[in-house]
Amino acid sequence: MASKDAQNQRSRGLPGFLPGAPDPDHSFHVSLPNPGNQVWQPTLPPPGSLPPGLEYLSQLDLIIIHQQVELLGMILGTETANKYEIKNSLGQRIYFAAEESICFNRTFCSTLRSCTLKITDNSGREVITVNRPLRCNSCWFPFYLQELEIQAPPGTIVGYVAQKWDPFLPKFTIQNANKEDILKVVGPCATCGCFGDVDFEVKTINEKLTIGKISKYWSGFVNDVFTNADNFGIHVPADLDVTVKAAMIGACFLFDFMFFEHSLAGL
Repeated sequence: MASKDAQNQRSRGLPGFLPGAPDPDHSFHVSLPNPGNQVWQPTLPPPGSLPPGLEYLSQLDLIIIHQQVELLGMILGTETANKYEIKNSLGQRIYFAAEESICFNRTFCSTLRSCTLKITDNSGREVITVNRPLRCNSCWFPFYLQELEIQAPPGTIVGYVAQKWDPFLPKFTIQNANKEDILKVVGPCATCGCFGDVDFEVKTINEKLTIGKISKYWSGFVNDVFTNADNFGIHVPADLDVTVKAAMIGACFLFDFMFFEHSLAGL
C-alpha cells in the first residue's frame, strides 16, 4: 500500500508544465566526473513530438552549465564573448552555447550588454536562440527591467524570462510564448556567493511550492576571483515541459550576466 501511495504522489502535479516535482531528499549539487570528449546519446522520443533539438532535455532533471575560461580576457583585462558547455549529470555535453555581441557593447555596456546566445547540439545544429536586449538593472528603477526571449527552434518563440521589480530580492518569471506567467524564480538577498553556492528557487506562481532551483556553484576563491568562469546547475522535474527547461537555461545565462560576470578587469 505504501508503494502504491508513493507512486500516486509522484504522478500528481500541476497540469501543463508541472507534471512532477523533484525528490526533496535528492542533492542538488553533484560532483561531475571528468567528461573528456563524452557526448550524450539518449533514447529520443518519436520524431515530431517535441521541438527539434529539445528532445535531449526531455529526460533530464539536472542540467549543468559550465562557462569556459577566456584566457585572452584574463590576460588583457577585457570582456570577451561568453561560451558555455551544457551537460547532463554525468558530465556529458549535450549543447554548446556561444555569445554573439559587438566589442563596443562588451566594452561600454559590460554586463548590461545586448547580445544573442546561440545554442547548438553536438552535430553543430542550432536548436535554441536566446536574445537579450539592452535593459536596466537596478532595484531602484522599476521600469525597463531585464528580459530574455527564447526561440526553439530559431525563429519560433517558445518563452521569455522577465525580471520583476522587488526592492529586496531578485525575482523573475518564466513565461510562455504568449507572455503568460508559468513559474517564478526567486533569488537570495545577497548573490555574492562568498564561500558557498547561490540558489535561485523555482516556484509556482503563488510561491507556495518550490519545484526546483537554479544554483551557482561556488568553485573556490582563486577561481571565482581570478577567472570569469562560472558553473551552474538547474534541478527541475524530469517531466517538466522542454520549452520551460530551455527558458531556464536562458535564465542561467541572464543570472550569470547580472550577478556573477566578473574578470580581472573588474578588480
